[in-house]
Amino acid sequence: SNSSAESLDRLYPAVGSTKPPRKRTTSQCKSEPPLLRTSKRTIYTAGRPPWYNEHGTQSKEAFVIGLGGGSASGKTTVATMIIEALDVPWVVLLSMDSFYKVLTKQQQEQAASNDFNFDHPDAFDFDLIIATLKKLKQGKSVKIPIYDFTTHSRKKEWKTLYGANVIIFEGIMAFSDKELLKLLDLKIFVDTDSDIRLVRRLRRDISERGRDIEGVIKQYNKFVKPAFDQYIQPTMRLADIVVPRGSGNTVAIDLIVQHVHSQLEEVRAAQAALASAHQCHPLPQTLSVLKSTPQVRGMHTIIRNKETSRDEFIFYSKRLMRLLIEHALSLLPFQSCTVQTPQGQDYEGRTYSGKQITGVSILRAGETMEPALRAVCKDVRIGTILIQTNCNTGEPELHYLRLPKDISEDHVILMDCTVSTGAAAMMAVRVLLDHDVPEDKIFLLSLLMAEMGVHSVAYAFPRVKIITTAVDKKVNDLFRIIPGIGNFGDRYFGTDAPPDWSDDEDALST
Repeated sequence: SNSSAESLDRLYPAVGSTKPPRKRTTSQCKSEPPLLRTSKRTIYTAGRPPWYNEHGTQSKEAFVIGLGGGSASGKTTVATMIIEALDVPWVVLLSMDSFYKVLTKQQQEQAASNDFNFDHPDAFDFDLIIATLKKLKQGKSVKIPIYDFTTHSRKKEWKTLYGANVIIFEGIMAFSDKELLKLLDLKIFVDTDSDIRLVRRLRRDISERGRDIEGVIKQYNKFVKPAFDQYIQPTMRLADIVVPRGSGNTVAIDLIVQHVHSQLEEVRAAQAALASAHQCHPLPQTLSVLKSTPQVRGMHTIIRNKETSRDEFIFYSKRLMRLLIEHALSLLPFQSCTVQTPQGQDYEGRTYSGKQITGVSILRAGETMEPALRAVCKDVRIGTILIQTNCNTGEPELHYLRLPKDISEDHVILMDCTVSTGAAAMMAVRVLLDHDVPEDKIFLLSLLMAEMGVHSVAYAFPRVKIITTAVDKKVNDLFRIIPGIGNFGDRYFGTDAPPDWSDDEDALST
C-alpha cells in the first residue's frame, strides 16, 4: 500500500544512495562473565584496547556489524558463531531488545493482554540506540538499559559497555532507521523460514518469558507476521550479506569472518606503529622524576639488586613509594589561605584547592602503593583496576573495575609499580576518561618507567601528569625494562609467575 511504502521511505534510504564514509568503533562490557569459551581462548566482554595515536585520538575504531532478520530467525546464534570464529579478545554483543520504549500505563495493560505491537518501529527508542552507538564510536563508555520481558518494563539498573575490537548490533529493526544505518560497517540479514521462526518463538516465549501458547500465537498472527512482511523483510535489500538458513550456513559465516579479519589487520598495524612513535624525541614536559639524591639512588641500588632479600626489597620499596607519593602531592593545585596560630597571629599558608583525592591502583603490583597513599592522605578513597595480558595476543585485557562514585570531580592518583610499554597504563587512563575524569586531573605514578612507556602515555594523553622515581632507557624483546627491577609483583609478594604470563605491566606490549 501507499502508506506502507511511505513509512518505509521514511525509515531507510533508497538503494544506491550516497553514504558518507564510515568509521569503525571501540567498546566493551563491565563486570560481566566471559561471553564464551573456545578451544583457543576465553573471549571477554570486558576490556579496552589502548589504540590511540600520538595526538591522543583513536588510531582506529572498532568494526560495527549490524545483524537484522525476523523474530527468532537465529540472529543471536549467528552473532555468537561470528564472535567465536573471529577469536578476538574484545567483543560487544548489543541487542536491540534492550531499547524498547518505556510503556505508558495504558500500553502496559495492552501488553499484558498481548494487544501491544512490539514488532513496530515505534516500539523502539531509536534516539537512544543512535546516541549509544555514536558514543561507542567515540570510545566513550555507555549505559545500556536492561529490559524485563515478563513485566514489559525497564529495570532500575543499567549495564555499562566499554571499548572493543568488534561491536555486533542485532535486532529485528536493525536496518529500519536512516541514521542507524550510517553507523553500521557491515549489514547482515539472517533469512530463516517462517515456520522455523514460529516454532522457536513459541519455545522461547513460553519457557523464558512466561507466556502461554494462546497469547504467543495471538501476538504472532496479529503483530509479528504482519510487521515482518511490512517492515523487516523489505530491509533485506539493504543488507550487504544475506545468510539463508541462519546458523546452519557456515560458509556464509566463514566469509563474514574473513572480511572482518581483513579490517582488524589495519588496527594491528596501528598498534605496532604506536609502539615505536616518538622514541627519539626528548622526554615530555608532563614527566616529573623524583630528584636522584644519594638516598634515592641508594634505595634503587638495593631494590634492583637480584641478591636483595624479600624483606629488604619490601622495606626499601615502601620508602621509595612514600617519597614518590609526597612528590606527587606537591604537584597538586594549592591556593593561598590565612589561618590564626595559637598565639593569635595570622599565618599565610596554602591549602589544597581541589575537591578530593582518589587513589586507583592497577592490580596487582599497584596495590602495594596504597598504604603509602593512605599514610599521607587522610580519608583518601581507593579504587582498583585489574588488567592482565592475553597470552595469545600479548594485549592487555580489563577483567575487573571498581571505582568510587563521583570520581569525575577528583584528582586521581593512578598507581602501578612499573611501566614498560605503557599498554596497561594507557588502558587504565582510558577507563578513567570513560568515567569523565578530566585528563589533566590524572596523575600516573610508578616507581620505575621505561622511556618507551613514558612516550606512549604522554603522546596519547598529553595532559596526564607522569611521575616516577627513575626512567630506564631500554625494553627487551620480552618487554622487560632494562636494566630494570625484575617482576615487581613476584619479588614483593614472594610468588613465582607461570612461564606464559606476567602479572605486572612489564610484559605488556602496545
